Amino acid sequence: MVWFFKDYPLILHHMRQGHLFTLVIVFALTPFTNFAQTTAPDIYRDSVVQLYGVVMTADSLKAIPFASVVVNKKGRGTITNNDGVFSIAVNKGENITFSCIGFKNRTISIPENLEGNQYSVIQLMINDTNFLPATILKPRPTRAQFERDFVNAKIDDDLYETARKNTSASQKRIILSSLPFDGKEAVGASLNQQASKYYYSGQLPPMNILNPAAWKSFINSWKRGDYKSRKK
Repeated sequence: MVWFFKDYPLILHHMRQGHLFTLVIVFALTPFTNFAQTTAPDIYRDSVVQLYGVVMTADSLKAIPFASVVVNKKGRGTITNNDGVFSIAVNKGENITFSCIGFKNRTISIPENLEGNQYSVIQLMINDTNFLPATILKPRPTRAQFERDFVNAKIDDDLYETARKNTSASQKRIILSSLPFDGKEAVGASLNQQASKYYYSGQLPPMNILNPAAWKSFINSWKRGDYKSRKK
């Protein structure tokens, strides 16, 4: 009845205006609205369960660290710690899958009629044995053939050799020629073009065909192979 005394001046105003039918509708709907607002959070709160427990091996009862605990079709989960202990918030009626490399997956269901908001479990995992196909090792027929194959075998480059190739001058030129200008370089090139245009405004620009510096730059670029077509 708190809302009645709180809104008493508003009720008198509507009665004076003759809005008696509107007041009847407001009085009829207000209890249901308050009931829905108070019961909806309670229902959602009662459906949440704190699931906790430990994941262990079935044969030796040893803790399994870093095992996955996933809620099916929800995209959320957690992993066990070094002692195999986990804790996660789930809803009643959801299915929880336990998985770990070397063990078979196990799935449990949270009871929908669970009383309370806590559910503990000791999940035992069974070892999963995978059989690989047999591999047969055969020696080379002769020592000469073994030496030939050993010498001609292609060995992948180590990290040092890979870094040396990626930082070579030729590789840098290839990367620079294929990369677009960034913002700073694009603005600098645009400003240089505008400065050159304004510098020779009202007169003919010079011809670089007789410029020794331009010829030197062209010859150096030609020696480096900047004008060679690269196959992609």
